[in-house]
Parts: sequence; C-alpha cells; structure tokens
Amino acid sequence: MNSHISIVIPTRNEEKFIEKCLNSILNQTLSNTEIEIIVVDGMSTDQTQAIVKHLSETRSNSIKLLLNHKEKTPYAMNIGFQRAKGDILFLIGGHCEIAPDYLERCLEILEETGAGCVGGPLKNQGETYWAKAIALAMSSPFGVGNALFRYADSATEVDTVAFGAYRREVVEKVGLFNEELTRNQDDEYNYRVRAAGYKIWLDPRIRSTYYTRSNLRSLWKQYFQYGYFKVKVMRIYPKSIQIRHLVPGLFVLALTASSLLSFITPWGLAALLLILLPYLSLNIFFSLRQSSQQFNYLIALIIIFPTLHLAYGCGFWFGLIQAILHPKKPI
Repeated sequence: MNSHISIVIPTRNEEKFIEKCLNSILNQTLSNTEIEIIVVDGMSTDQTQAIVKHLSETRSNSIKLLLNHKEKTPYAMNIGFQRAKGDILFLIGGHCEIAPDYLERCLEILEETGAGCVGGPLKNQGETYWAKAIALAMSSPFGVGNALFRYADSATEVDTVAFGAYRREVVEKVGLFNEELTRNQDDEYNYRVRAAGYKIWLDPRIRSTYYTRSNLRSLWKQYFQYGYFKVKVMRIYPKSIQIRHLVPGLFVLALTASSLLSFITPWGLAALLLILLPYLSLNIFFSLRQSSQQFNYLIALIIIFPTLHLAYGCGFWFGLIQAILHPKKPI
C-alpha cells in the first residue's frame, strides 16, 4: 500500500521505557516498506537521549533523534510531523510498546475502512503495585467513562484514538497540533480531523501496551491536566463537548456545594449523603469487579477511582474559572 511510513515519538525523561518502545518498532512484521523513526526529545535530564543514540548506532540508522527545546508534547509532535517524509504518519508514545504486527494492521485497516486515521485500544500495564492497580482502574468504564480506546473489544468509529496512524493527506489538510495544549492536544487534533470529513476508526486488531503512572501523585497531576486542558479545547470547539467530559466537574461541584451546606442545614448533609453513598457503592462494586482475579488490588482501586474523578473534576473547574476571569486571554 505504501512505500514509506514515518513514526513520530515525543519523549521527555523516558529512560525506563524508550528502549522497549523502539525495540517493539524495530521488531515489526511489516516488510517491503521503508520506515523512519523520529524521536523528538524534550530536553530530557535522564538517559533518554543516550539510549536513543545507542540504538540508532547499534540497531538501526532509521532512528533519528531531534530536540524539542520548548519541551512540551505538541511542539514535539509538530517537529516530527514537519520532518516526516512518510505516506502514513504514526504517533507513538515513548511510554508504550506496540505489538509486532501493529504497523501492518494499521495499513491494512486504513485500506479496509478508508478512514483518515486508525488506532487500537490500549492494554494498560504497570510495573509496580500501584502502577498495576492504576492500570486496572484505567481499563474500567467507571474509571475513564466511554473513552473506548482504553478498553474497547470491537471495531467502531470513534471520536479519538491514542497513537493514531494518519494519512499524509489528512495532515496536509488539517495542519499541525495546537501548541497551547500541553494535554488533550490529540483530542483537539482528532476533532479537526473529523470536522474535515475524515473518519477515525478503532480496531482491536491494532494492539499496544501503555505503561501507566506509578503513583497517586503523578496520576493526580496527569488527570488534573486532562481536566484543565479540556476546558481549553471546549473554548475552541464547543461542539466537541461530550457528557463524559462534564461528569467529573459536576461531581466535584455537587460534592463541594453539599459539603459546605452540610455545615448550615440538615438538607445539606442529606444531599451530601445522597451523593456519597451511591458513589461509594459504585466505587466498591467496580473495584471488586476489576480486582476479582487479583483481590490484593481492591483497596488500591477504591482509592484510585476517586483520584481519577476528583483530579479531572478539579482541573476542569480550575480551567473554567480561569477562562471566566480571563475571557480574553489567549487559549
């Protein structure tokens, strides 16, 4: 189908995972296709750059290392896309490994569906106790809503995918990533892809493994930023709003309001209980469900689910309040 494909990998301080990521790309089943691998590093302070250079020298000179002096992810994506020469452009996270037939499957499914972009569901994986528990939580609809790329088991058209494969014509028409978005830049980009008339297709035959955050602090920061930058995306494209984007913010609002009212009136306490009791019941139910084969993660899951929801909701409100107070501030 294609004579040349490009793989863009934004990185910053990925010394624990970048070798696994690159080896998974170098060990692909795809043949008779030229592959260039562009690692765009955000000035890592660990051994990421050294590892990439070593693999380029010892395994494949198709690996190119470029520097992203502004450090943020969308700048790296744009540097990579501008330098890429392929007919199909892949975005792969430095925090993941792709299956041996990943590239081959993407090309096949692009051909089958005629989609502008294709991707597959992530298999969440952790290397420590908390990372494994976080992986379980991020594989549950209760944890991540209807973000199908986190857990879908059937092929379907979607609004976004992780680690997508884009036709060059799509990139040429849609343009580059919004560099003001530290997070959610792929959501915003994929909204523009769909608005341009292209289909985004998710297929479980396209397999990859994503290594989750390893502790609650980094998980909170990640999901707080998701909520915060979702507001920025909504300001640009109000029609992109979906129910799953609003639920955590509404949960935080209801929880905060009822907590404050509980000090003033019994009705406030009643409202708080009406919110907390169903939520705790759902939390325990899904924690039991996710830990049914690994019961030692039950308590961790009971803690992680509200971490996901509260972090996203607090980030959402922080972004919304900032937008209200500074409506003319650039996105």
